[in-house]
Amino acid sequence: MAKFGIRNVQYSKLVFQMKKTLFVIANLIIVSCSIGQNINQKLQQALQQFEADSQLRHAVSSLYVIDAKTGKIVFDKNSQVGLAPASTQKIITATTAFELLGKDYRYKTELGYDGKMEKGVLNGNLYFVGSGDPTLGSWRWWLTKDTFLMSKWWQDVKKTGIKRVDGSVWFTANKFSVKSIPDGWIWEDVGNYYGAGAYILNWKENQYDVLLRSSNEVGQPVDIISPKWNFVNDLKSASKSSGDNAYVYYNDIISGTIPINESSFKISAAQTEPIDNLCNEFSWYLNSKNVSVEAREKFSPTIASGIEPDDKFHIINTHYSPSLDSIIYWFLKKSINLYGEALVKTFSYEKQGFGSTDSGVAIVKDFWKQKGLDEHELNICDGSGLSPLNRVTTHSEVEVLKYAKTKDWFPYFYNALPEYNNMKMKSGTIRDVKSFCGYQTSKDGNEYIFSFIVNNYNGRSSELVTKMYKVLDNLK
Repeated sequence: MAKFGIRNVQYSKLVFQMKKTLFVIANLIIVSCSIGQNINQKLQQALQQFEADSQLRHAVSSLYVIDAKTGKIVFDKNSQVGLAPASTQKIITATTAFELLGKDYRYKTELGYDGKMEKGVLNGNLYFVGSGDPTLGSWRWWLTKDTFLMSKWWQDVKKTGIKRVDGSVWFTANKFSVKSIPDGWIWEDVGNYYGAGAYILNWKENQYDVLLRSSNEVGQPVDIISPKWNFVNDLKSASKSSGDNAYVYYNDIISGTIPINESSFKISAAQTEPIDNLCNEFSWYLNSKNVSVEAREKFSPTIASGIEPDDKFHIINTHYSPSLDSIIYWFLKKSINLYGEALVKTFSYEKQGFGSTDSGVAIVKDFWKQKGLDEHELNICDGSGLSPLNRVTTHSEVEVLKYAKTKDWFPYFYNALPEYNNMKMKSGTIRDVKSFCGYQTSKDGNEYIFSFIVNNYNGRSSELVTKMYKVLDNLK
């Protein structure tokens, strides 16, 4: 009887412990479901309030959120509706680049010569052979700065014994499309620095600065300090708080406004002939170092003016760009459109031997189709998101971000994402479009991946951003 009683007590304790464990598990499940329901409800209420705002009266918004650990949908509103994504599209180009090119990929630019050399005189030409490097001459890295490159190229020319060139500095142009600008870019953009085209040779990020001096009275003309070109100047002075509303158009028209009382107001414009500028600048630099070479004020107006060297082409310098992970850092952090367009052409150049936007875009779409995305979710026509013709779903952006999180290069990608509203996310802005997509960990440890796009809103972008942040704050 004593043994039986002991066993009975032990059995009772075991049953009690099992019930206690099941009770704890059940409560955890209830709490977990409650948390999931709460975040969904919070987002639902926040988005309803957001869409009821007068700024959204004629707009379309889409918000898609998933649990980063499980992939389960946390919230979904219009996730299958294609919208103009603006620069959040860059996360698609960036992840594709990591996968197709690799984080250690580097562009190569060669300098060489053809012809014959006799007693220090080259009877031939110097050539730049490019591969679409968007960082050549960029100020963002020491080894890409124009001053460093000019000095290095000159030193290598000097080592060959060349003292005079009976020819010019040329370039090759048979591996890239003559179309530098993607279809669908608007006239207001292509003359400005953020609308610079991508060429087989890019130089100083294909942009230049314009210095302006405004009047002390609203409505009065603005003077162009430099450069001293024959611009058609339609600039006016505006109120002190008006900001930069000056635009450079492709045909050398400058229009819009800048604030009053500005003595040296800088805007940046797109350089339409960066290859010519590179060749001429190097010619002038060589002449300054007592290496005589013909410098032309202007080559042919198109990239097609490039010529091919003869069979006896001698390479005297090979410049390699920063690695892809470093390029992606600036591409996402500063939203450099040129880098996106160069990358798309590079996909085509590396895969098919010829760089073109259309082929590169097709490669991007096919890559993600093979990863399971519906091909119609990425209705894109460029690599940067600048075109208002792009249509992308929030579902596709979240799927791309989810995919990136599984790759060994993810830390480089994540580090490149900017921070807004204390959240790690890429932003996007074009006319009447605002978007955000990225990653967020809440205070209770839940990890989310999200995409939020608004098209056709009215009013000021800054006001809309504040309201979008309020919705996204529910993920914190």
